Amino acid sequence: MTTAIKAAVCHDFAQPLSVETVHIRPPGAGEVEVKLKACAICHSDISYAEGAWGGQLPAIYGHEAAGEITAMGDGVRGLALGDTVVVTLIRACGSCATCGSGQPTLCATPPAFNTPLATQDGAPIVQAMNAGAFAERVVVDPSQCVKLPVDMDPVAASLLACGVITGVGAVVNAANLRAGQDVVVIGAGGVGLNAIQGARIAGARRIVAVDMSEEKLAIARDFGATDGVLATEAKPWRAAKAAMGRGADAVIVTVGAIPAFDSAPQYLAMGGQVIMVGMPHSGATSTYEPVMFAATSQGLKGSKMGDVVIARDIPWMVDLYGQGRLKLDELVSKTWPLSQINEAIADTKTGSAKRNVIVFE
Repeated sequence: MTTAIKAAVCHDFAQPLSVETVHIRPPGAGEVEVKLKACAICHSDISYAEGAWGGQLPAIYGHEAAGEITAMGDGVRGLALGDTVVVTLIRACGSCATCGSGQPTLCATPPAFNTPLATQDGAPIVQAMNAGAFAERVVVDPSQCVKLPVDMDPVAASLLACGVITGVGAVVNAANLRAGQDVVVIGAGGVGLNAIQGARIAGARRIVAVDMSEEKLAIARDFGATDGVLATEAKPWRAAKAAMGRGADAVIVTVGAIPAFDSAPQYLAMGGQVIMVGMPHSGATSTYEPVMFAATSQGLKGSKMGDVVIARDIPWMVDLYGQGRLKLDELVSKTWPLSQINEAIADTKTGSAKRNVIVFE
């Protein structure tokens, strides 16, 4: 027996999403159903819906969600009916080589294609990014869920599914930043602000935000940036180095703009590393001089979802939020009903919003 739900479906790339009734099947063995209360809009959702990385259609995007477990299949452990959870896109088998080495974001076990979603006439709908959370309910693997305090605001909680863990994790996990080191964060959007928070929490000496907008640089200071540099300057790395008195130990690139990747090494100190978080469109390339990295012991490193272990890192961040040391409420620009998701996406694309969040009745 399927359940009829409202969802925002992508039928054609680069076209408005269609809010319509679809069907979702009950959870099978080893699956849980979550009735969603909130789902934040990530730029990755927008890029996918625009066709930046290909994929099959129709599809339902959305992957930063929080809600309540309303049904469970056989064999689920560690979760219970009624639990409040955050739902991530990180689906991990727990037994492959990468999961076993503590890297569940790189799980090597391909997910079985058994979408729980279908149109009203029974045609399958892709559950994009393992979540399909622009919908009133999702059926997901338990490995994607982390239990939350029952009284935690679901709007704030939804941000922990991607933007927060990606930004904070890029600093504390990927860069392995130590107290007293210096950081440059390129891009002061949703992920960038969380990288700035991560640097502050980790004890960075100087945190330099680089962005195209003075307004966003001002917001970056509210989240912990000590200095701000306009990316529109001819050579912004000079101003950043002047603020730090040296080069950066880590440069966190949180945007998908190729010029940001091209210039990132210019900010580095000897032995520093660029952490590549933003995702340009497929086919976009950057060019570097390898001799410079070899001569200065510098490096480039990719970071997927902040290299997090969600069962470890999300509870830690929830605790920091409870202490007032991690800002979540301040990241929310506006909440929107599902019926206005296209307006929310348009607002997100202007670059002025930190995070827009869809809320469900």
